[in-house]
Amino acid sequence: MPSKTFQDLEVWKNAHRWVLKIYRLTEAYPKHELFGLTSQLRRAAVSVPANIAEGFKKRGTLDKARFYNIAQGSIEECRYYLILSQDLGYAETGDLMRDLEQISCMLESYIQSMMRNHH
Repeated sequence: MPSKTFQDLEVWKNAHRWVLKIYRLTEAYPKHELFGLTSQLRRAAVSVPANIAEGFKKRGTLDKARFYNIAQGSIEECRYYLILSQDLGYAETGDLMRDLEQISCMLESYIQSMMRNHH
């Protein structure tokens, strides 16, 4: 049965749960990072499920794909911020990196499936 709302998508559910983990993680970041790495990571993280949600409602396949591609770009941005967080000693990010990789793979599969069904 096709998804009725973006909230039915497994990739969105996983991305949303991941954002909640990011918020909890960044609560422990140094206060001087509040307007730096903390806000950058949170903004990029929120962009993933937000763009999946926005793309879901778009009518054309290419329009949908554009939003899903923005989400993919945000995933890569988050990947860098997690590397930076680890290297600065702010957090152990291995679990979040694994979760992010799973979301990335799910989103790629979703896009591929959508594009196949378009033709």
